[in-house]
Amino acid sequence: MKRRTFLAGTLGVTAAAFQIRPAFAAPVTSLSQLQSAINSAAAGTTITLANGSYAVGSGGITITGRNGTTSAPITIQAETRGGVTLTGPKSFVFSNSSNITISGFIFQQTSTLDLPVGSNRIRLTRNEFALGSAASHSVVVRGDDVKIDRNLFRDKTTVGVYLVIDGPSGDDVIAQRTYILRNHFRDHSFSGANGGEPIRLGVSSRALADADATVEYNLFERVNGDPEAISVKSSGNTIRYNTVRNSLGGIVLRHGNNNRVESNYILAGDNGIRIYGNDHLIVNNYVDSVDSAGIVLGSGTERDHTAGEPSSSRTGNDAPDRVVIVLNTLRNNGSGIAGESQRTVQPQTCQIRDNLLVGTSGSLTDLPYQSGVTFSGNILWGSASNGTIPSSGFTRADPKLTAGSDGVYRLGSGSAAINATTNHASRVTDDLDGHTRTAPYDVGADEYSTASPLRRPLIATDVGPNAP
Repeated sequence: MKRRTFLAGTLGVTAAAFQIRPAFAAPVTSLSQLQSAINSAAAGTTITLANGSYAVGSGGITITGRNGTTSAPITIQAETRGGVTLTGPKSFVFSNSSNITISGFIFQQTSTLDLPVGSNRIRLTRNEFALGSAASHSVVVRGDDVKIDRNLFRDKTTVGVYLVIDGPSGDDVIAQRTYILRNHFRDHSFSGANGGEPIRLGVSSRALADADATVEYNLFERVNGDPEAISVKSSGNTIRYNTVRNSLGGIVLRHGNNNRVESNYILAGDNGIRIYGNDHLIVNNYVDSVDSAGIVLGSGTERDHTAGEPSSSRTGNDAPDRVVIVLNTLRNNGSGIAGESQRTVQPQTCQIRDNLLVGTSGSLTDLPYQSGVTFSGNILWGSASNGTIPSSGFTRADPKLTAGSDGVYRLGSGSAAINATTNHASRVTDDLDGHTRTAPYDVGADEYSTASPLRRPLIATDVGPNAP
């Protein structure tokens, strides 16, 4: 079909003004038609499956040797978002394919959707995953440059992870540059002690591999299958702008080094942020009303994990070295910042600086090992005791916290936290709300401002298949 474009200021039309608009084929109406269309798909092809419920056989819907491009992916989509339900043992089975987008489906299979090594730049967007109880994990990513965005993962009652980032079998490398954006992870009710995480970013054998994944703007609600909502078991990742609500799970740097945990909300659950490994930055986070500590600086069974170490060592806890915990707000938690005494290898060369700790009961700090920790510039307030923090590492002063319409407590006018610290521009240039920080910075996650926040705790309409 041709579209006519008139040149401004003339009535004439040149040949160059005619543009071809791509034609979209009518929806296919059966799995055999879908498979046939996939087998002949080329870059830029869009294949639409008519609304309905389809029972997929044990061979799955195969996508083999199909390659789109970055600017012209192959798109396989439901006729309307959420209008196609796939049941049966398998869904899509990938092999040696790239730049494929899967959009708008409800997955109710009894086995994992696997994005294997050699299938790169795959995108799963605006889908719903509610796999049967026989399924272990919902999605496993092994290929590089995969994007998982605006999906709903829901209602899992058995052991298994909603989303696993992994790598080749039998190797210690990991999928590269996974982008996990605006997904809704909710209602994981597995009651075992371990193995029900919403996201597991790596595994102990891959802990030293840089995954360079970004996990941002995701919402976790009632994720109670594991104490770790985001379980990081690899290196070089960014975890930011996420919201965890009313959940057993927290954000845990379980294995790996050089991860960044920035501007996350953890609200009214059981666990906050827990840290093992080296060279992490924990900045601008807001933890409110969790039963345990807002932040736990762990202890280790090992000083460091090293390449070639026995697998039994790799599964142990790497004591934190050179971890920086700065500009966080920890309010009304079981404790503000705590440590661990059950392991003997202590933190080393860690900094706890310019954090705001507020509480009405218990103690604001509880760190049994302090010889490897430097405290400075922290502000403590409330009827909770100071705990173990040395007197040189804090002041007691009123931050004048005021609740916003979103329930977040921010600095009020005249707060003692305003301009109370130095310039941390080498670490962060904005605050939890997305407001620019100006030197001297304010203590805690909030830089005082009368402007409306640019970022807030996420709610269901911000994420999932119908997200912006």
